[in-house]
Amino acid sequence: MIRVVLVDDQAVVRMGFRVLLEEHGDVEVVGEASGGREAVEVVRRLAPDVVCMDLRMADGDGISATREIVANRRGGTPAVLVVTTFDLDEDVFGALEAGADGFLLKDCEPEELLEAVRRLAAGEGLVDHSVTRRVIREFSRRRGPRAASAPAPELTPREAEIVRLLARGMSNAEIARELFVETSTVKSHLTRAMTKIGARDRVQTVIWAYRTGLAEDS
Repeated sequence: MIRVVLVDDQAVVRMGFRVLLEEHGDVEVVGEASGGREAVEVVRRLAPDVVCMDLRMADGDGISATREIVANRRGGTPAVLVVTTFDLDEDVFGALEAGADGFLLKDCEPEELLEAVRRLAAGEGLVDHSVTRRVIREFSRRRGPRAASAPAPELTPREAEIVRLLARGMSNAEIARELFVETSTVKSHLTRAMTKIGARDRVQTVIWAYRTGLAEDS
């Protein structure tokens, strides 16, 4: 069972998300919050797998809440899925810097929300989702290349290839099919690459790939 906390200052939005998610047998909404400060406390108390986070709320913004939740999480959970009305504005980039694991727009299809929650709960990230990739590309462009004073770690050719395919939006399974290897092999190479570059998750790995010029921005 995937445990979810919903964070939005509009009760009708939370109710809608709850109905959409709980009609499937593998998701349970264990808590709700109407603001960022409340969200941090609810997440600390309930330890969910995924937090669906709005950004602009009256009682504490979603960026600060995301930053605190990410700083305190253990074992990669909870993952933070930003569900917002906005796409490429500075608040979304702020959430990316704070450690958000993926992005959806509030007008997404119900199936997209469910799939996003399942993927984040499985630790796969959302870099294969069009909104998340667009946010990462624009964020990297606006922030500019990585400082020259910080030398890039030496990835093996296979590690570099896998990171490049990840930046194109491929899942582990898709990368494995592309390279004719096992999914477990992809995960092992990706884990080593993330350790070398100091990335905490797949999203941060893709940001690094764009900012160092490794990614193919297609």
